[in-house]
Amino acid sequence: MRRFLPFVTLLFCIDLMAAPAEVRNVRVWAAPDSTRIVLDITEPVEYSELRLSGPDRAVIDIQNARLNKSPAQPDQHDNFVSGIRTSVRNRDDVRFVVDLKRPVEIKSFLLTPNQKYGHRLVIDLLEPEHEAEITRVNYAPQLQRSRDVIIAIDAGHGGEDPGARGPSGTYEKVVVLEIAKKLRDLINRERGMRAVLIREDDYYIRLRNRIARAREHKADLFISIHADAFHDPRVRGSSVYVLSQRGASSEAARWLAEQENASDLIGGVSLVDKDDTLASVLLDLSQTASLEASIDVADRVLGGLKSLGKVHKRTVQSAGFAVLKSPDIPSILIETAYISNPTEEKRLRDPAYQNHLAGAILKGLHGYFEDHAPEGTILAESAPKKHLVSRGDTLSEIARLYSVSLQRLREHNRLTDDRIVVGRTLSIPEDS
Repeated sequence: MRRFLPFVTLLFCIDLMAAPAEVRNVRVWAAPDSTRIVLDITEPVEYSELRLSGPDRAVIDIQNARLNKSPAQPDQHDNFVSGIRTSVRNRDDVRFVVDLKRPVEIKSFLLTPNQKYGHRLVIDLLEPEHEAEITRVNYAPQLQRSRDVIIAIDAGHGGEDPGARGPSGTYEKVVVLEIAKKLRDLINRERGMRAVLIREDDYYIRLRNRIARAREHKADLFISIHADAFHDPRVRGSSVYVLSQRGASSEAARWLAEQENASDLIGGVSLVDKDDTLASVLLDLSQTASLEASIDVADRVLGGLKSLGKVHKRTVQSAGFAVLKSPDIPSILIETAYISNPTEEKRLRDPAYQNHLAGAILKGLHGYFEDHAPEGTILAESAPKKHLVSRGDTLSEIARLYSVSLQRLREHNRLTDDRIVVGRTLSIPEDS
């Protein structure tokens, strides 16, 4: 027997090497501008992809694999996929045929296991770049009108990235979307303000694409909404973050930043294939003016959240969240509560509490835009005039600048004499 053992062992190894990979599940996530198909597999596989026309379809062949169950089918509202078919090819391979509603660009990649999923093959179906719509330019003179302040609201996570999960099974991606929708509705009731949702349903958007969408909407402010989690269920309270130039402001903030940024790994995004200019824009943290505005609005929003009760951090925190790395849009990230805390998980599911959260955030936004309404907006026109006292200013010169009487300016700002302090903001009366 000992003489035949090496031969038996060799046969056993060959049999293991030949064992096919299993495709255990197929998930479909539809976004407005893409569809993601995720194949849960038992191990890395070799595969090929092919795009065919007449009719349009995408073909993915996986070598030495078998399918455990029928694939999920797309929703009828999917903009790209009408159906998914499977068959056995060459006896040992699995073929997936994705029936398409329109021509697409295909991007695919393998992902290694993480805390929630095992090995995965991801197929992204995207709008072809050459088919971007051509905008017709009207050269007739246009009357410039005051515009609304635009606030981009980003509900964190989505699709195959559920975010944190509460003790009762509540997913972060679900509750933050509800809060985002309620905040949108409250903002859209305000004169001179308009909100846009970055994610409107349960699908995943790459972190950098969230910033790009905010820029497409010409947003004046970007708000990312999340629900925190920690291994100790007693930890509770909300926090507000801005981008840090020097990394996280504390060890806990660094840990949290790594967790949020890790969702981009779920999406399979890498900066390796980006050109130097784009990479430098994404990673450059020197946007001083934008960061200063972010800190101001974050501080006011945190003040609004304090009205709901205990906050986890009483000051604005800073961390390296990828979603805050817009160089030109003030951006904040709100951790609304700890979904890992049973009491706060229950509150996060409560529509009434979601409304309270949205109202507290709106209160902070009001305070910020009352003082810093962008030029050309309705809020800027209706906001009281203010003057920041600079070195060399005198009260009489400020009165002449705004065509108001010195006495009226003095009374309006409750001044007992004409002395003013550099850095103080004076309110300008509407009438003389």
